[in-house]
Amino acid sequence: MKRWMGSRRMRTSLGARVALLLLSVTAAIGAGATPQQLDGIVAVVNDDIILASELIQRFNAIDEQLRAAGPTDELPPREVIMEQLMERLIIESLQLQEADRRGVQVDDETLTSAVRSFAEQNQMSIEKFIESLESEGMSYLAFREDVKRSIILQRIQQAVVNRRIYITEEDIRELIASPFFQDMASDDFRLGHIMIPLGRDASSQQMGAAERLAESIVRRVKDGDDFRALAIAHSKASTALEGGDLGWRKSTAIPSLFAEFVPDMKVGDVMGPIRNSSGLHVISMLDRRGASQQFAQETLVRHILMRPNEIRTLDETIAKLREIRDEVIGGDGDFSALAAEYSDDPGTALAGGDLGWSMASDFVPAFRDVMQNTDTGGVSQIFESEFGWHFLEVVDRREESRSFEALEDIATKMILDRRFDEQLQEWIREIRDEAFVEMRTDFADELGEGS
Repeated sequence: MKRWMGSRRMRTSLGARVALLLLSVTAAIGAGATPQQLDGIVAVVNDDIILASELIQRFNAIDEQLRAAGPTDELPPREVIMEQLMERLIIESLQLQEADRRGVQVDDETLTSAVRSFAEQNQMSIEKFIESLESEGMSYLAFREDVKRSIILQRIQQAVVNRRIYITEEDIRELIASPFFQDMASDDFRLGHIMIPLGRDASSQQMGAAERLAESIVRRVKDGDDFRALAIAHSKASTALEGGDLGWRKSTAIPSLFAEFVPDMKVGDVMGPIRNSSGLHVISMLDRRGASQQFAQETLVRHILMRPNEIRTLDETIAKLREIRDEVIGGDGDFSALAAEYSDDPGTALAGGDLGWSMASDFVPAFRDVMQNTDTGGVSQIFESEFGWHFLEVVDRREESRSFEALEDIATKMILDRRFDEQLQEWIREIRDEAFVEMRTDFADELGEGS
């Protein structure tokens, strides 16, 4: 049994061996061989093997997809598909072996959840989905194994490749500043448009009537009248019957007449009349989406934390905390002073228990749930978290724009996705070049009469 490494120098030799192997496998397919008949080993990959049955099953699935997608006379030769498929199975085997070495696993709950998602995407219950699989000749257990393999591949790729990616603040700033990113990440606008036409030879009376109508429309929209109904009733633009809806557009696709006004408009805003040679125009921001519309609710919250210790039991701790809370609610004690005196949170005690303006995601679940269910200006009941026993006060709430943070998130994800693909291919090349791969060119002998 000859051994060789999968280096570039040996790729020609490997290709020749694959070609010989594929001739025998293709003959078996033509002869109507089944996966049960093709139990031979077609390749050894490090500590793993690839079976003929696996190769044939994969080929049949891909062949069916290709034939369903277009004319069969345009398909590449069967040998070409098989050779590419063989290489894919080798790469998968190497990754799965790496996952096994690193202890990457998929528990039953995660696997069942993934299968359930497949069923839901097909608008089926699990039971119906299983019936559908079996009607197509695939067992439920085989499908679960396919899903499990996909999850493991995804996890090992993320585990290995993410460690090879480093993104700097400069990388993010440069991408955000690029024209490509500014166009891609710019907001989408959905405008409503009403046009009141004026001919070139319109009289002063006609112009006055048109202006009064346009101004009336603006007032009525501001007073709460439906823009779409007004567009149907009064607009002479081609979109009148659609309620004046121009659809979703990037800023670069907005008519130049309105372009300077749109970026500063909020949803529900109305602008006009705007004049040009066609007449008078009224526009309204029907909807808007994008990074500038990303907002997060922040809460100004403070708390007092107490924990049992060597001289204070759990019951005594809760009793003392209840006593302090009663003082706060009754107005007999100042929250800040009581926090400074009693709170066991060293990070906030001297600040009167003040946690500052924070988002819900900044806190552990127990604290977050109580905070979100406490009215502004209210004091919570005593509750337990992983840090001890608390009560909190919600001082205020506000909505803060996260437009810049949203742009950073978009840019970071774009860079990560781009570099992930590059680094993934680099890693795959590395493990492929370092692998021991032996093609079983004597496979034809193992086919027996079927060959």
